[in-house]
Amino acid sequence: MLKTLFAIEAEAPPAPAAESAPPSAAELRDECAARVRIYRLLSGVFVEEAGVDFLAALRSDAVLQALAEVGLAFDADFTAPSLDTLAARLACEYATLFAAAGGFPPVESVRLTGRYQQDPHFQVGQTYARCGFVLEKGRFAVFPDQLGVELMFVAELLERCTVALDAGDMAEYRRLEREIKRFWTLHLGRWVRGYGGLVERAANHSFYREMARLLAGFAAEEIAAMGLRIEDLDHGREVVPQSEVRLEFNPDEPVCNGCGPTPEARRAATVQPLHDLR
Repeated sequence: MLKTLFAIEAEAPPAPAAESAPPSAAELRDECAARVRIYRLLSGVFVEEAGVDFLAALRSDAVLQALAEVGLAFDADFTAPSLDTLAARLACEYATLFAAAGGFPPVESVRLTGRYQQDPHFQVGQTYARCGFVLEKGRFAVFPDQLGVELMFVAELLERCTVALDAGDMAEYRRLEREIKRFWTLHLGRWVRGYGGLVERAANHSFYREMARLLAGFAAEEIAAMGLRIEDLDHGREVVPQSEVRLEFNPDEPVCNGCGPTPEARRAATVQPLHDLR
């Protein structure tokens, strides 16, 4: 999918007796740049409602042809309307799928625990901070473990990979590559494949149906290409049971009224007649 979508020429298969040569820095850079484009495309689809400029770029002949080559088939509901009409219709579809009650928010905490702002929320926030990224508000506030944000983060890491390769710094490239694998293992890989299948089934508009297909297929391809083995915990469930809220406490902490004067003694010590307070 990756090579087809962005016309990366595949290397000729090596002779059976010969060992394949490792990719050159230039080849690694081209692949990183191609991956960045897909991550940013999918991030733009899921992070918020699609704007007119974004849709205009997607409906260009070159992009539509590239998407068709990997099997994405948009209906007339995407290709025929004016851009303003399309943007309005997709805003409604986005709200129905991802924001309204009964929808499927593209948020890792929700997909894995049934609740907002659970462990993934805080874990990805710590990862962003450790890597020097700051999540700023766009048109709307978003959670750090929102799908579009997580995809955008990996795109930024891949951008850094291209910079490292241009500078000939293979050690930095390998470090960033490990960071991407770690993020997929702990976060994206655990939920986006099942979630993509769910959105594909639930979408009424061909735009979100086909983009969900791209998400699920690209996720599977990335996991395989990186040599990772990650269980999909999302399973495309329409309803995610709410996990129990865990509370931490110190067993050595005194219980209420466990120390100090009794409530009666405290009241007797603090209550004073009115005339004494004048």
